[in-house]
Amino acid sequence: MEENVLIIGATLLDIKGKPHAGLEPGTSNPATISSVRGGTARNVAENLARLGANVQLITAVGDDPTGALLLEQTAVAGVALEYACTIPDANTGAYMVVLDTVGKMSVAMDDVSIMQHITPAYLYQYRRLFRNAHMIMIDGSLTPAAIKTVVNLATKYKVALCADPSSARLAHKIRPYLSALHLLVPNAIEEAELLEVDYAGFDPNLSLAQARRLVSLGVKNVAITLSDFGLDYATSDETGYIAPNFTEMVDSTGTGDAVTAAIIFGILNNLPTLECMRLGAAAASLTLQTTDTVVPDLSLDMLYDHLIV
Repeated sequence: MEENVLIIGATLLDIKGKPHAGLEPGTSNPATISSVRGGTARNVAENLARLGANVQLITAVGDDPTGALLLEQTAVAGVALEYACTIPDANTGAYMVVLDTVGKMSVAMDDVSIMQHITPAYLYQYRRLFRNAHMIMIDGSLTPAAIKTVVNLATKYKVALCADPSSARLAHKIRPYLSALHLLVPNAIEEAELLEVDYAGFDPNLSLAQARRLVSLGVKNVAITLSDFGLDYATSDETGYIAPNFTEMVDSTGTGDAVTAAIIFGILNNLPTLECMRLGAAAASLTLQTTDTVVPDLSLDMLYDHLIV
């Protein structure tokens, strides 16, 4: 694949805790605790690189051992990092999640404050990267001013723009630019926040109806990740639901990022919409079954072996 993908957003240390026997508030709970490389944009970049795409990641980390390790691990996966910033006297960002006993998120916290260093001026300085990209992807960790700059440059150079809000509390930053998006991949809670409606709980039919609303607002392709329940998708021409396909759920962290990467890969290869979404569902199901945020040996053959026919 010769197409270049420019990805802009967070590189984080993911700290994950999974209790052995349920969560009891107000006390310490015996658990398995691990730390792995993470960050929505970084995860998408690694997934895409492992699938064979040429990926350039603009991100920021602190000048600390954690940041150095995360960049090293990301580079080993095949992601180009010439324009990643290491910020002196700053801490690398982090994401902390408490899972329930089956691997679903119970509560999470994130610190993406270091991303304020990816300024509009920094992005504009490297506008040639936007001009040479075949697709651009952002996450919600960017400042509103940086997101506006990305949208303006993508529009100027006529490059398809994709977005993953990363969090319901960051989704408001994406909302003003829905009509500029070629692909949007929120989860159901983020979808509700984008539409400024209350989240009514798991309901694939409602999520699908809301995905159609997002299309009516100008998004070209919408995929709603439903964790271990599969995904809904909508375009101006078709809508659908794809059921999950996994044997055991281990950890839901990173499933949405895998979906985003696999769909982008399909779009870059001019695959039909349904096949792009099926690749996304396969990527999610594979990621659900590992403790890693990105499947460490992910490949295109593995995705196709896991497709739901």
